Amino acid sequence: MAAPQSDPSLPPLHTVAVVGLGTMGTGIAEVLARAGREVIGIDVDATATAQATAALETSTTRAVRRERLTEGERGDTLARFRTFTDLRAAADADLVIEVVPESYEIKQQVFRALDDIVRPDTILATGTNALSVTRLAAESAHPERVLGLHFFNPAPAMKLVEVVSSVLTSPAAVAAVTDLAIELGKEPVAVGDRPGFVADGLLFGYLNQAAAMYEARYASREDIDAAMKLGCGLPMGPLALLDLIGVDTARTVLEAMYTASHDRLHAPAPILGQLSEAGLTGRKAGRGFYTYEEPGGAVIVPDALTPGGDPTAGAGREVRSVGVAGSGTMASGIAEVFAKAGYDVVLAARSPEKAEAAKSRIAKSLSRSVDKGRLTAEAATGTLDRITPAGSYDGFADVDLAVEAVAEDLDVKQQLFAVLDKVCKPGAVLATTTSSLPVVACARATSRPQDVIGMHFFNPAPAMKLVEVVRTVLTADEVHATVREVCATIRKHPVDCGDRAGFIVNALLFPYLNNAIKMVQEHYASLDDIDAAMRLGGGYPMGPFELLDVVGLDVSLAIEKVLHREFRDPGLAPAPLLEHLVAAGCLGRKTGRGFREYARR
Repeated sequence: MAAPQSDPSLPPLHTVAVVGLGTMGTGIAEVLARAGREVIGIDVDATATAQATAALETSTTRAVRRERLTEGERGDTLARFRTFTDLRAAADADLVIEVVPESYEIKQQVFRALDDIVRPDTILATGTNALSVTRLAAESAHPERVLGLHFFNPAPAMKLVEVVSSVLTSPAAVAAVTDLAIELGKEPVAVGDRPGFVADGLLFGYLNQAAAMYEARYASREDIDAAMKLGCGLPMGPLALLDLIGVDTARTVLEAMYTASHDRLHAPAPILGQLSEAGLTGRKAGRGFYTYEEPGGAVIVPDALTPGGDPTAGAGREVRSVGVAGSGTMASGIAEVFAKAGYDVVLAARSPEKAEAAKSRIAKSLSRSVDKGRLTAEAATGTLDRITPAGSYDGFADVDLAVEAVAEDLDVKQQLFAVLDKVCKPGAVLATTTSSLPVVACARATSRPQDVIGMHFFNPAPAMKLVEVVRTVLTADEVHATVREVCATIRKHPVDCGDRAGFIVNALLFPYLNNAIKMVQEHYASLDDIDAAMRLGGGYPMGPFELLDVVGLDVSLAIEKVLHREFRDPGLAPAPLLEHLVAAGCLGRKTGRGFREYARR
């Protein structure tokens, strides 16, 4: 973002006091000291000040070992960091950043005390990620100098800093801290004052939904976390991330968000309160959603909820040949996956020409893999030879598994399943790749609903490891076991879930995307700042608007409508801005315009 112009009447922010030397405060102090600022570290607990000094010594020693600092620079950094237990040590600071516990009472005490200690032109910043900056500013004698400066953990590594203005904050103060953030090597984004700001405002709603999904026993903690890592490219699953953040901290943030929004999606899932009250607050306690080797540790150890070996192993039907129905990108990718794994594949489409075109697409994909050294020419030839294109579904007469990958339209899928019911031999497993439609509706179009299951591959199928295995209330155990065994053979990671809208990934992903749209619709933050916040602060491979334009706004709207219709939650209603863009034909990259404009090919 472009930095606002600084006010020359404000002093340069050379001396910075950091109040609260926990993990975050110590990290912020390190960033400042390494960037040449004089840092006054303050904590009422002398043990905390000693630990902060030791942490800085350790981290700078590690930086020297990795050749990121010289010994001289390390010495200068340590010399710039002084610690105190009295708040009056902040008297000469140009900027004070408080990082004390997330409590209005504690933070307001700090701000009131600072009014009598610091100069009138000293900027006061709160590091809160959940509380109202406006409410905190109102307690200060100079509310115009109070703002939010939200670093992300670990502060030395994370690039994002949210600069939070209240209605009382002076533009000069915002400009000064924005300039500072840039000089620290951070990427500041400007946001208004509402709980969670941008990154946490989107992140914690998603985490809350994941906790509720687990609490409802819809899927295991391991499957929820694996689904979001493998399906969305996230560095951590949501339940493991809640343990890292602290279950109690997440509950506090969500309570503040719900107080402001009254959106049920922000109402803390009851399990968060139960774990918090029991002291099972995550890694710091040694137990939260998972159990850890030791308090503060990162190593997960087995507990009573840890799944053993796959109980379905060896219990399935034999699968030697596979039929794939469809001629689009997903059908081609799935056919390639099965053929690579050694299965004979019948690739059937509505006409011989479409089937041949789909096989040609696979040939090009295999050729690219050969060019990149991922596949030998012999393996590519063998894979292609195992694929037989067909212009009708009669070729499915002898397949052991039929996988439907046609248009995401229930009528179309039901018609196809009625055909498969007649064509496929008794005992063949019939699978749908739907991402949002009810699998049981496809099953009911056949005379053998016990043989029907969902196998939701992700695009591009050859690259994406995840398959959501969706059982209906009618699916036979043997069919479920068969599909899990097939997933292992094709080297995919199966996660089990029930037959409800969105399954795991889309049920968690699309409310998050919808909330991002609402932020823009309400002029709370810009597209670019929201995308930057989620990439830099949340570890997402793409920002929400980048992802929406890639997925397609029409596809996104259809999924959000399905979720809203199934769960009847007002918070899941598609954002009007998304509906308007789709009505205007702005569908994303495929049309050259969505939330952004793209060069037409």
